[in-house]
Amino acid sequence: MAHHNVFAPDRLALARNIFPHTAQGKIYLNHAGTSPLSTRVVGAMTKYLGERSEGKLETYQDDLPMVVECKAFIQKIINAESPDRIALTANTSDAINIVASGIRWKAGDQVLLSNLEFPANVWPYVNLKRQGVEVSIVESTDGTIGTEMILKALTSRTRLVALSAVQFLSGYRADLAAIGDVCRRRGIIFAVDGIQAVGAVHIDVQQMKINALAAGGQKWQMSPHGTGFLYITDELQSRLQQAYLGWLAVEDPWKFKNYDQPVAPTARRYEGGSLNMPGLWGMHAALKTILEFGLENIESHILGLTGILLNGFGNMNTISLSTPVADSERAGIVTIRLPDGIDEHVVFRKLLARNITAAVREGMLRFSPHFYCSPEEMRTTIDATQECIIQ
Repeated sequence: MAHHNVFAPDRLALARNIFPHTAQGKIYLNHAGTSPLSTRVVGAMTKYLGERSEGKLETYQDDLPMVVECKAFIQKIINAESPDRIALTANTSDAINIVASGIRWKAGDQVLLSNLEFPANVWPYVNLKRQGVEVSIVESTDGTIGTEMILKALTSRTRLVALSAVQFLSGYRADLAAIGDVCRRRGIIFAVDGIQAVGAVHIDVQQMKINALAAGGQKWQMSPHGTGFLYITDELQSRLQQAYLGWLAVEDPWKFKNYDQPVAPTARRYEGGSLNMPGLWGMHAALKTILEFGLENIESHILGLTGILLNGFGNMNTISLSTPVADSERAGIVTIRLPDGIDEHVVFRKLLARNITAAVREGMLRFSPHFYCSPEEMRTTIDATQECIIQ
């Protein structure tokens, strides 16, 4: 494991300052589930709600530039070609369904998934079986899904490969650039569920040759529930048959009586109707904060923290790690299997009683720190977990 630079104490203090729960002695390690909201997010949303209730009342003229800037933030975070390639969605499932429902499928076409995927990246494709689409599942036994495994599973009928950038359970981080390269060369659509990566670790949709990237905002983007986005290449967009059209999807929505106009040339065509403005004001503040602290700095800090957890848990011979130790294969998630006979729910509750929030997933304990969490909190968590197992 390489050495990673965590934030300097003053920078870390600045980050912790906008998350009030840290001052209450709470150690929150479930960002892979849902993120606490910073004071900036709550402030932006509260200000918006105040304006709508007892200020301007109509804030649409203020909301529109915020939406534009929100897309510019997302573009920067994932290195999209343009903000025009971003559609704002309510969550990951909505974003994936835009792609799954828009492709002109033929009976016998194949979608390739793995058995590691979170259900949000499974059901939109399983739903295609009624169109005669075959869903083929790569079986992984160790929580990793390497490029070779995908290569072996590809057939002449594979139309789309659906993969999570970071797996929700094992925390395994796929080699997206290698897989994207294979897909691009073979003319296969590469659709990525980015919810466990965007905001935590490096994602470059152009370099990784990703055709579509879906990511809800409530985890590593630290945004409110009901926010998220779809990135889609111009090329893939041109091949989709849009399943739903809303009034805001057309070129000039304000020409109310023009029913002959074309659909918007940008990804805005997938937004349809009114957006979740309170949530987006929160998302805007959250993404602005992530960019302010710096994506590379955040990734380095997170890898430093998860490195401490992996080392600490790795030294306990009763615990087995489900997360890869290699830097290139991990992100913000560390998942452990407890010794036989130890109930993970009991340990979870004991940790909670000590103000430490982890998560129970599939019989294991999962820890996921973000950029405001401290190295001291990781060491406290390791010691507390050991004590809770022994007690």
